Amino acid sequence: MRILVVGSGGVGAAVASIARHRSFFQTLVLGDLDADRARAAAARTGDDRISGVACDASDADAIVAVIEEHRATHVLNACDPRLNPPIFAAARRAGVTYLDMAMTLSERHPEEPYARTGVMLGDAQFAEHDAWEADGQLALVGIGVEPGASDVFARHAADTMFSAIDEIGVRDGADLEVAGYAFAPTFSIWTTIEECLNPPLIWEKERGFYVTEPFSEPEVFEFPEGIGPVECVNVEHEEVVLIPRWVDCNRVTFKYGLGEEFIGVLRTLNLLGLDGTTPIDVRGQLVSPRDVVAAALPDPATLGDKMTGRTCAGTIVTGTGKDGQPRATYLYHVVDNERTMREDGCQAVVWQTAINPVVALELLAEGVWSGAGVLGPEAFEAQPFLDLLADYGSPHGVDERDPADPLRRR
Repeated sequence: MRILVVGSGGVGAAVASIARHRSFFQTLVLGDLDADRARAAAARTGDDRISGVACDASDADAIVAVIEEHRATHVLNACDPRLNPPIFAAARRAGVTYLDMAMTLSERHPEEPYARTGVMLGDAQFAEHDAWEADGQLALVGIGVEPGASDVFARHAADTMFSAIDEIGVRDGADLEVAGYAFAPTFSIWTTIEECLNPPLIWEKERGFYVTEPFSEPEVFEFPEGIGPVECVNVEHEEVVLIPRWVDCNRVTFKYGLGEEFIGVLRTLNLLGLDGTTPIDVRGQLVSPRDVVAAALPDPATLGDKMTGRTCAGTIVTGTGKDGQPRATYLYHVVDNERTMREDGCQAVVWQTAINPVVALELLAEGVWSGAGVLGPEAFEAQPFLDLLADYGSPHGVDERDPADPLRRR
């Protein structure tokens, strides 16, 4: 296996740091518009299988050229999802396996954005499923942590824990703190703005897909391993699109533990129009307001030595257990920033995202996972993924809840 990772920011660099511990690949090339950044990230691994090169992620022709030059067999997209189309197209043209951690962006309904769905996350990629399948080529989409591990948890619960599922709800929370900053997001603010201010998507078997207002349906969810209660709200996310395609259930939701302060900042950005992506004229220069916000904030990849705490990603599943009794189970993955910094020099949020595509790549290399078409993580058997995640030293957890009150731990 010869891997091209497009993007050497926080997640791309973490992919390289994690992969250096494993022997399943021959070469891993980090490609970035900033070649020096890619080479520096590769050099930090101390692994001569890993290198860095220049690669313009906005140019499909340029990506194809890098794929061919380095004889890549697999392309992992570690860029913001706005760059998915050229990377996805390049992998298709080059005839290689494609993986990403976030799907193509949605577009709001032009007249009723909070009442009707428009273009949904991943629609552009799923539209090409038949062509990929016909050629026996695989695009494994949404294989980060959320989406990604959260989807694997849903498939595992359906296969081994439940005879009937009422709701699958992805819940994300943390107790992370960043010293020295009043506001410092631990993940890409560009992506965070996109998913938090777009109309959240919900799926119900009887109703189909529908949207709500941002930050709707707040609930206090108690996270395990000492993180404790965190208020979570509806956010647009790929799991709501992916899970119903492969897992039989009645409802799918995604809620994120943002906190009142974070929500307040996002609302202010929206009020001032600073969440916009359309360039505006500033003293003769065309700039995107959202790009300005991103440039003004610290790079999340550089915050690790200032961070403390843990981050938790998981899936709460409610329904009827295999024994015929009501059941509520939270399957989750907790990562401690102190450990990821000590072992791989990466802050916890990007590390937790990055480990999952590395695990998936190893499963593909071993032939344990295989397929053709545009497929989500739910399309594959979950147990080998969970076993390998544990082999990486970062196993998932299982937290049984009271079916009458699944938000709180027993």
